[in-house]
Amino acid sequence: MFTRLGAILALSLMLVFPAMAEQKVTVGDYAIHYVSFGSTFLTPEIAKNYGLTRSRYIGLVNVSVNDTRDPDAMAIPVTITGYAQNLIGNQKTLDFKEIREGDAIYYFAELDHRNEETFTFNLTVSNGKDLSTKLSFKQKFYVD
Repeated sequence: MFTRLGAILALSLMLVFPAMAEQKVTVGDYAIHYVSFGSTFLTPEIAKNYGLTRSRYIGLVNVSVNDTRDPDAMAIPVTITGYAQNLIGNQKTLDFKEIREGDAIYYFAELDHRNEETFTFNLTVSNGKDLSTKLSFKQKFYVD
């Protein structure tokens, strides 16, 4: 069951995701959903309550994993490691923070950026059992 704050977070994420193409990969029995966006898409209340920094110069990477064998499961716990690399080769290690709200599990990492800076994200996602995969995608960030 969602709390009021969890419902606000879910609603905020639903508003952000449709603005971007759905980004999902299926690996075996798991669907890995991922997206990156400017942290100002979150409301100040959500950012504060979940300990996320809201700034024009900070982007967020959000990952969640669903076990497709269980249609009732919102998400499963995983370990995510990785880094972001800009076009000139500078790498920034991503520190993912787990946020649980009811049955939902989100993983967020913050990333400092400049206007129109493009990053390639290289992530490893594992559940310690039968999921261990690499994920790579690009995102351009803007200062709004």
